[in-house]
Formats: sequence, C-alpha cells, structure tokens
Amino acid sequence: ELLARGAAYRDYATAEELQAEREQAQAEKRPFLYSRRFMAETPADCARFEAQGRQAVVRLKMPREGSLVINDLVRGEVVFEWAREQDHVVQRADGTCLYHLASVVDDYDFQITHVIRAEEHLSNTPRQVFIAQALGYPLPAYAHLPYVAEPGSKNKLSKRKLDKYLKQRDFAQVYEHGLAIARALRLEAAAETFNPVVVDFYEQVGYLPEALLNYLLLLGWSLDDKTEFLTREQMVANFSLERVTRASASFDPKKLWAFQDHYMQQLPLAEKVERMLPYLVRAGLLSRPVKEEDRALLERVVIACGERLKVLGDILYYGDFFFREWPEYDTKAVAKQLGEQRARERLLRFVEGPLETEPFTAEALEQAMQAFVAAEGVKVGDVIHALRVAVTGKTIGPGLYDCLAILGREACRQRIVRAVELAGKPVG
Repeated sequence: ELLARGAAYRDYATAEELQAEREQAQAEKRPFLYSRRFMAETPADCARFEAQGRQAVVRLKMPREGSLVINDLVRGEVVFEWAREQDHVVQRADGTCLYHLASVVDDYDFQITHVIRAEEHLSNTPRQVFIAQALGYPLPAYAHLPYVAEPGSKNKLSKRKLDKYLKQRDFAQVYEHGLAIARALRLEAAAETFNPVVVDFYEQVGYLPEALLNYLLLLGWSLDDKTEFLTREQMVANFSLERVTRASASFDPKKLWAFQDHYMQQLPLAEKVERMLPYLVRAGLLSRPVKEEDRALLERVVIACGERLKVLGDILYYGDFFFREWPEYDTKAVAKQLGEQRARERLLRFVEGPLETEPFTAEALEQAMQAFVAAEGVKVGDVIHALRVAVTGKTIGPGLYDCLAILGREACRQRIVRAVELAGKPVG
C-alpha cells in the first residue's frame, strides 16, 4: 500500500554503493542523504536491476522539504526538518518487515491512542508519523519520557556500568546488602542480572512493589512540592503526563531506601510474616507446607527484629538462627568474644544462674542479668556480647533478651555449651 501511494519505493542499491555515498558526503562535509540512484519507479526498472543480480529492499520515500510539527505531551511543540530524515528501510529483501512499519501497523490494529515511551525514541517519530499518514491512520498522541540518569550524573543509567556505580557509596551499600541476601538464598549473583539497575534485583532481595513504584513515579513526576507517599489509587487518580518533567532525574539509592523503609514499617505484621515465609523456604530454613508453630515463631521473630527488617530478605540475616538447629558461627566473633577462658567460664556460670530464671521471659532475663553482673563484679557488656555470639552466632541482631526468650531455655543452654567448646577446651 505504501508503494502504491508513492510513500515508499523499491531500492536496489548494494551495501557497498550506499557506503560509497556516505563516504563522499563525509569528504564533502555535508550530511548524508541517499541519492535514490537505484530507486525503481517502474516494473521495467525492477526488471533491469534484477537482471544485474540485484535484490530490492523497500524504503520510505521521505519528503525532502518542509517540516513536521508535533505537540508532545511532555516536551511540548517539537519540530523535525524533513530534509534531515533518511529513507529508512521498512522491508528487507527476504520480505520481512522492520520495526518502524510493524510498530505503526500494530498500534493502529490495537487502537493505541497514546504512544508513551523513552525520549531516545523521539527521533523515530517523524518516520512513524509519515507511515501512519501515508496509510490514512489517525495519529496517536505522543509523550516522550525522560530516562533515569546515573547517580549524581545526567548520563543514562546502564546495567553495564556496575563497576563504575559501585564506587558511589549509597549504590554500593544497596548492592552489598542485596548480595548478602542473595548468598543466603543461594542465588547466582551475576552482574548482568543481579544488579540494582535491574528491577529483578529488588524483587529477589525483597523490596516491596509499592515502595519501588512510588519511588519510580516521583523520579520524573510530582503531585506537588510536598507529597511523597501515594497509594496506588492516588497515583492513578492524580497522574497526568503534563506534570512529567522534561529533564532526566538521577537514580538516588538512598532515597529509594527511605521509601522502602517507610512502606516496610507500615506493613501489617500478618502481611510481613506471609511475605517473609517464602524467603525462609527458599533458603531451606522452612519447608512447605509451613507448620503453624513455625508461622507463630516467625511472628515472634519479626516483632523482636522490629525496624531492623528493611526488606523482606533481611529475615535471613537477622533471624535465620531461630530456624536452625545450630547457628552459623562467625568464627572471628567467637574468637574475639569467647577467646579468653574467663569469658567462657562466665558464660557457663550464666547457664547455671540466670538461665534458670522463671518465668523465662525477656523482662525476667534482663533483671537476672543485672543481678548476675553485679555478683560477678563486671559490666553488662562483658557478658552480653559473648552471650549473643554464643546463642545467635552473630554480633548484631534483635534484642538479646528477646532472642533468649524466643529460643527457649534448653536451646540456649545447648548453644552456649557448644560455643564454649568451639572457642576452646571445655571448662568447668
């Protein structure tokens, strides 16, 4: 149809002939514009070229004078000079069609009213408008959105520049935090896929979809100068292309982290538990179907961890030891906190004293600890750091007394004895 309407032509130029024209234009310091020397305008022209062994492609026959003006819903009035447009190929010699033609026809068939895409596609618009008008299609509205820029830069964000971005502190923190969760899940952390530039990274680590959506929305749009947090319903009700900014916005990992923290703390306890269960299952710490006692245990752990849980996957860092028979001991921490014999002896006396406290609650254990350190003539810090490593395997985590109460007396006893044995010869 484009051929019949004079909007396209069969071209028999070889790649070498086209390259020669480009080189000549470069030598003459002028923009390249195909001469149409091998354009076939009649069946006789086609026969003559084909007799020479040439094959035809179909090119658009773009206007060579005048201009196209479109009203972009983001960028306003945009003017394109037709003389700068090339006669783009829309059908290969083998009969297959290329992007520009296929895109316009698909949009028409699917009754697309708005073409909303990244600004790098703005240059495609003149040839697509030309095709649509030549075929008698109504034009959709166009809106070209700004791209997301690199942290602290105006350059386009790229998944291929991970090494460069890791030199930026906030970006590196997001990546390293995610990497720790990936290791716990035994995920392959290849730079091409496990990368804070790729959306899948956030799904795997456990960012909330609503947090990521809210952050991305505000990268190039705003409701006003003060509103940051919006529900999905508010986003739909208030969004308009007219409020999209023309300039690109830099990806700010610290800002994204703040959005995630906000939404995570707003998430109801029951929903946190349900969303974290799959992470424990994938890490091999729980199995399906999940037992009610395991679900109840997770609820207690989530409460104890509190605001430490920034993403769903954090349960594997702050709470994994609750779901293991034995904690995975940080060997350096064991050596530091339990390296001295008197520290190990003190822990065993703790087993014989405060660990027998009734009731075995966080509050009662804290009171027993105060009495214990007073009797020992030491500071609380001389006991709790070694005790934490002994029962959790880590140097950080939920409140120590909460950990003891949740694990239970017997589990704590066994872990303390085991840690003492690991740190040195059994004593006492």
